[in-house]
Amino acid sequence: MNLSFDRAPQRVYWEITRACGLACRHCRAEASPSADPNELTHDEGLALLERVASFGDPKPHIVLTGGDPLERSDLFELVAYARSVGLRVSVSPSATPKLTPEVIRQFKGAGVDAISLSLDGATSARHDALRGVPGCFDRTIEAARAAADVALMVQVNTLVSAETVDDAPSIHALAADLRAARWSLFFLVSVGRGSVLQPIDAARAERLLEWAADLPSGRGYPVVTTTEAPQFRRVVVERRRLAVQNATHAAFGIRDGNGILFVSDTGDVTPSGFLPVAAGNVRSCDLVEIYRTAPMFTQMRRPTTFGGRCGVCEMHEICGGSRARAWSTTGDVFAEDPLCTYVPRRAVK
Repeated sequence: MNLSFDRAPQRVYWEITRACGLACRHCRAEASPSADPNELTHDEGLALLERVASFGDPKPHIVLTGGDPLERSDLFELVAYARSVGLRVSVSPSATPKLTPEVIRQFKGAGVDAISLSLDGATSARHDALRGVPGCFDRTIEAARAAADVALMVQVNTLVSAETVDDAPSIHALAADLRAARWSLFFLVSVGRGSVLQPIDAARAERLLEWAADLPSGRGYPVVTTTEAPQFRRVVVERRRLAVQNATHAAFGIRDGNGILFVSDTGDVTPSGFLPVAAGNVRSCDLVEIYRTAPMFTQMRRPTTFGGRCGVCEMHEICGGSRARAWSTTGDVFAEDPLCTYVPRRAVK
């Protein structure tokens, strides 16, 4: 089984701006009301989209994120250009007054595949306390319902931290009520403003992942995925008694730097938005070459070189651990992921 994405990522995340009208307590990007004056220009953005398309077929899916993408006046021009060069596009808007039902309809008309919306609590009090702006919860619900009305796919993102974990069942029920196609659990990595929140421990994470693996999907329920908790795939294999060699789920094997590529607002290229260690910048280096040949990226695709349990684990092809969490907790991108209770069959040397 080889789940290495050596030639091209499946998803490219481009942080088109760090400007945002929210003040989220856990913001990875440490977004602010104003854009960085050094963010990629419109023409540089078009050139970036061309390079993403040049990875070849099947082309990566590009996710325009932020900050708040709606803070860029050329957002819809960027979407149109991405579509013109053959890229599928998703957008991750913030729930500010800019996100109106009319904008939702514009997304649909522009050919956007999906949008992601964040729900970190099942009530306005819980969600708005994290987002830092009153009314954010209500705008999120309105946006999700507007998207359902025009058949625009919605992914609901939920932060998993000590402050939010107990609300997970209620948030899942709400995501189902909103007809979300996917529910992604974002396990806290202590970068950016996220360092002020408290992560859950490995034992609590394991219980949550086991619960999530047993949730229904399809027929009115969202597909459950995780971000920065690839051990969910190992849990799915165990819970569903799958043979590892036959575990060919589309997300298996994808992790920071292996199937995922992130470009910051100023052009830095990193393995993910939660791992701010740049391997180059698109203003001076070729995006495709960075992904294919930069030493950090090539090692990301060789899990046998990882430290601790991650390096010897028989599940490391489908999982590999969170490289972002390894870095944020140890300073070593290739150390073992501490948010895991699994003991590999092979002993750690």
